[in-house]
Amino acid sequence: MKIMIVGGTRPNFVKISPILKLLRRHPEHFHPLFVHTGQHYDTRMSQSFLDDLEIGKPDIALGVGSGTQAVQTARIMESFEPVVLKEKPDVVLVVGDVTSTMACTLVCAKLMMPVVHVEAGIRSFDRQMPEEVNRIVTDALADLLLTPVAEARENLIREGIPDERIHFVGNVMIDTLVQCREHINNSAIIDDLGLNPREYALLTLHRPSNVDEEEPLRHIMDALGEIGKSVRIVFSVHPRTQKMLTQFGLSSQVEAIPGLINLEPLPYFDFLQLQRQARFVLTDSGGIQEETTFLGIPCLTLRENTERPITITHGTSKLVGTNTCVILQETKRILDHQWHRGQIPDLWDGHTAERILDVLKQKF
Repeated sequence: MKIMIVGGTRPNFVKISPILKLLRRHPEHFHPLFVHTGQHYDTRMSQSFLDDLEIGKPDIALGVGSGTQAVQTARIMESFEPVVLKEKPDVVLVVGDVTSTMACTLVCAKLMMPVVHVEAGIRSFDRQMPEEVNRIVTDALADLLLTPVAEARENLIREGIPDERIHFVGNVMIDTLVQCREHINNSAIIDDLGLNPREYALLTLHRPSNVDEEEPLRHIMDALGEIGKSVRIVFSVHPRTQKMLTQFGLSSQVEAIPGLINLEPLPYFDFLQLQRQARFVLTDSGGIQEETTFLGIPCLTLRENTERPITITHGTSKLVGTNTCVILQETKRILDHQWHRGQIPDLWDGHTAERILDVLKQKF
């Protein structure tokens, strides 16, 4: 079976890695092809992740680069269609909810090429988020929908997806975390930065709703200025966020935060080690919400809604938006040891890739 696996961003690579590894162990049954659309093209955001996760160089690199949502979608579709026509895969597997996922699914639907969507059915119910539109379109067109949580089935059924197309397989991103645990534990990033476990907070920011407008970004920075008086903050700065901090004249405010450590995007193992040892995490990343839930680390989610509500109801995350007072209030609860203990959701067990392969064998 020739399986074309599409990825374009760092979160995609984390989900693709365990699937590719498993497929490559069975060359008598599977011929995997990894297509990198190039949605993340910065070395820090792309190839370093591929190397760490033992994915290696892509079999096919589209190199679409950056652009508006429309421009990027068009470039991906235009570049991906001839690849599909030339390679004629038996099935195309897409993961997550980025532009690459939706654009490649749309190409396959028009070519009558079977598509499997890994991480299907999760919803924020906020169509102002580009990712929500990507999720809805991808799930409407995909032939098989593999869900990370049991509740996702209800979303898909409500949207008219036949039940026989839906399979609950678990969270494949947790497979990567489990498989890389030894490498993560061996990371020296804590010592290199002069930190002590549980004595710092870890911060990431990248969503347009938080960084492309001055007001929410300023509110978050105001909160960090206060948090920094109580605990050190490690800020892994996305290139987009760095650009907007400069554009809005907030760089000096960031530099004035007490004890702040400002870092470029980190390799996977170093970042997970920082996450694993943190007192708490502040983020607008859905994937990090899931990782902190698995690791049992308190997580303040800097968003008004989430497509991963299980990290709120079962896990260790709480929505705080960008309200300075709310962020500080919840930070105090964490520092005062008043945070709730979470639990790991069903099938977040490190064996999701195996279940995905079982479904592929059964259906194709």
